[in-house]
Amino acid sequence: MVHQTMNSKTSSAASASSKIRPMKHSPKMAAAILGLLLAGCAAPPVSLPTAPPTQPSKPVLGDTSKPAGPVMQRERSRWVAGEWSELPGWGSDRAAEFWPALLRSCEKPAAGWSQVCARALLTEPGDDLALTTWLMSELRPWRVESLEGETQGQLTGYFEPELQVRRQKDARFNVPVLAAPADLMQRRPYLTRQQIESDLTRYKTLVYLDDAIDLQILQLQGSGRARLVDAEGPEPVWLRLAFAGHNDHPLTPLGRSLAVIGEWNDGPAAPRPAVRDWAKRNPQRLNELMWANARYVFFREEPLRDASIGPRGAQGVPLTPGRSVAVDKASIPYGTALWMDGGDAGTRRLVMAQDTGGGIIGAVRADFFTGWGAEAEAAAMKIKQPLRYWALWPREMSAPSR
Repeated sequence: MVHQTMNSKTSSAASASSKIRPMKHSPKMAAAILGLLLAGCAAPPVSLPTAPPTQPSKPVLGDTSKPAGPVMQRERSRWVAGEWSELPGWGSDRAAEFWPALLRSCEKPAAGWSQVCARALLTEPGDDLALTTWLMSELRPWRVESLEGETQGQLTGYFEPELQVRRQKDARFNVPVLAAPADLMQRRPYLTRQQIESDLTRYKTLVYLDDAIDLQILQLQGSGRARLVDAEGPEPVWLRLAFAGHNDHPLTPLGRSLAVIGEWNDGPAAPRPAVRDWAKRNPQRLNELMWANARYVFFREEPLRDASIGPRGAQGVPLTPGRSVAVDKASIPYGTALWMDGGDAGTRRLVMAQDTGGGIIGAVRADFFTGWGAEAEAAAMKIKQPLRYWALWPREMSAPSR
């Protein structure tokens, strides 16, 4: 996704600090300059490590003592004021790749972000060092932890699947993707998956899939790209199936569903290939497997005019592969910039909190959006690791809005 920024020449009142000019720095010079910046933000001075650690440090568990610095408290987390030198690997990320995601969030800025976003929109994006310096001048890091003082949580991954669908049902494509019923919000919880699928005549079908497991994967991820195989014309026709609500029942992922029906005893959850293999060998029990998950997600159809733009997250802005995360909104407000530390170079980076999910609950919990298609799916399935993160919050704000 590419997002063009506004030129700062349109505002003569913009401050000099908001006008970042494109600059080119050698790696040695960049490290030296950033080291000086960090030294000015912390006491005693701390230099950047030459190589980031491969694993995050041990979490502080059950530490209910009062933190030394200022604290901001939310419903499921507390934020402890920190220094830039505390952020593992800070300064090593490609901030220019993060910039479009920040500008996306600025389309619907979080409470307290309006002034920062106004200055961002008037900024000429330079190189990574220039943007890192800009972020340090505008934001302040806050370590996110649980109300009990736990600083470590879990990072997982999610993606947007690409599927083949038909408008008309046939012998192969016979798994309906349903639109949200008119009475969905009038009865909470709504009907279970078994009750819904036992009387499909009550619902509007958008398209048909050829695999019930693919339906549950689509419902777990929250959106998908669908190619109409029965569309007329020489060019492929794609559409997006976007989240439109769920029935408010507990979520049981497929791997756990297999254990629920007594068909998996090698740990709490079966890997997806094992689930597909079992389903092929036991087609007569497929409904039993599907109905072990009472959660049902409904969709709405949207045109997919630009294949380079991700689905809209809970913040209402398109997600950016590798730069958007789903969070617990009771811990992190949508539109918050985060420094994420998942323990390796690929997950130690700047991200924006732009989405949420049914299983994303906890102070330090995030789902990392990897993009769409088979490669994104493979990447997302590999992510399950310890997580720490720091909220990067506007300096002029004393507390995040609840």
